[in-house]
Amino acid sequence: MRYVVSALTTGYCAHSYGRSFWLWFALGWVLPIVSFFLLFALICRKQLNPGECLLDEAKAILADAEQKAINK
Repeated sequence: MRYVVSALTTGYCAHSYGRSFWLWFALGWVLPIVSFFLLFALICRKQLNPGECLLDEAKAILADAEQKAINK
């Protein structure tokens, strides 16, 4: 039961940050603790990179502008 929860949690976290759910689910099943900390490190690295933060912010601004243009 513990492996299922770990695999689902790892897969869900990966999917919410744009990574493959099934790949991380499988890693969470095979290496439960290691895969979770590896995913955590990858997410932190992405969030702490200023270039990535600016890119995500620009994507959000463009998506918002596109949505406003469609609604007009």
